[in-house]
Amino acid sequence: MPLTALVVEDDPSVFETIRETLEVEGIDCLGAPDGPTALEMVVARRPDLVVLDVKLPGLSGLEVCRRIRQNPVTSRLPIIIVSALGAEADHVRGLEIGADDYVSKPFGVRELLARVRAVLRRSAPPAEPSPWRFGGLEIDVGKRRVTLHGAPVALTRTEFGLLEALIRAGGQGLSRSQLLAAVRGYAKPEEIESRTIDVHLGRLRAKLGSEAPRLVTLRGFGYRFDTGA
Repeated sequence: MPLTALVVEDDPSVFETIRETLEVEGIDCLGAPDGPTALEMVVARRPDLVVLDVKLPGLSGLEVCRRIRQNPVTSRLPIIIVSALGAEADHVRGLEIGADDYVSKPFGVRELLARVRAVLRRSAPPAEPSPWRFGGLEIDVGKRRVTLHGAPVALTRTEFGLLEALIRAGGQGLSRSQLLAAVRGYAKPEEIESRTIDVHLGRLRAKLGSEAPRLVTLRGFGYRFDTGA
């Protein structure tokens, strides 16, 4: 299955140059002309890589990068900034915000391909990730399967997304707004709103049976998942 890159660029000619360059490498390209659209597509389409300009309509590329890193579901997504802002301070700022690499415009095709290959190589997950196990609960993210003491647990897409986001947080609490951002793309907008997060998590807790106490309510804030033995 080919890799997919989201190219966030408002200049059509630059977008075409990047698209043609990546397609040489066998990478399919999606396009987003502005920051807000990019954030929606990152969650809805789940690309393998984001190639991101800095000067964008609606929301700057640096802010897009920051928000991708803040979302538990997209926090590990490889990001390469490609920008006309080529001063050392601009590079440092982009990398500090969370970009994996920074390429200055104008760029050479061979350089961009080399940077893309390096970033994808560093970020490549294991071919067969091991299931998560917490007491009698087992979560296989690759197969989107959950079992409790060996018996399958039927979760909706939204419930699975919430559970995955909480586990990826490594025991840290997530606010309701962070959880809402994490499950964008799992459900239609009218099916999941900030005020319904508690309802979905209540249903998830009921399905976790003996492991339900792991889903901890943080009063006035959100939730966390207890990863302890």
